[in-house]
Amino acid sequence: MQFGHSDAVWQTFPELRAGALHAEGIHAAADVEASVVSFSAIAAARLAEVPEGEFPEIQAWRRGFSRMGLKPTQYRCASEALLRRFRQEQALPRLHPLVDLCNAISLAFAIPIAVFDTEKIAGDLEVRRAVGEENYLTFGGENEHPEPGEVIFADGKGRAHARRWTNRQSGLSAVRETTRSVLIVAEALHASAGDDIGRLVATVADALAQHWPVAPKTEMLTSVSPRFEFQA
Repeated sequence: MQFGHSDAVWQTFPELRAGALHAEGIHAAADVEASVVSFSAIAAARLAEVPEGEFPEIQAWRRGFSRMGLKPTQYRCASEALLRRFRQEQALPRLHPLVDLCNAISLAFAIPIAVFDTEKIAGDLEVRRAVGEENYLTFGGENEHPEPGEVIFADGKGRAHARRWTNRQSGLSAVRETTRSVLIVAEALHASAGDDIGRLVATVADALAQHWPVAPKTEMLTSVSPRFEFQA
């Protein structure tokens, strides 16, 4: 299986920096609470100084959404949505140990992290512009079709596993109690994104190895080396 971004995405967003990680052996019995609290505290300290809208990581995604023709305060990248909710409620709901952990790391880095169940992905997964005929399954079980030209995560069967790039994932490949194999993707557009994505991927890999019997495979993606290949 391969994951990557289309040439058109790299051409439109040359500042993009991305990292990917694959791990097998995930289960829902891991206790990640201490790690979640620790990473959340990093976000809380930062939010005590300025709101998330002033973070350079979030401002860069807002500019990116504007470039995609989207209103950045109507459609927010996943990390901004998490930070916004965390600031308002001082906590995030617990969903699954892996999701909870990645959400907390996303808070700490202010960078969106997507987690996919690879068994629900057909063929390769690519971030590309939508044709408009792709199928997207909401968490409520409804089927949608992305707008033509919308940036999506699309698999080999034309199913969209995320809409509006880093805005909203699909219910189809969401992590559940039965999930064993995952693809984790982090993407950023801000000035120090290269260094920050590298640190984030290393942090996720280390956290996974601490809580699960896994040996994660990781990759940094660039326009020169845009593909991550792994056995799923």
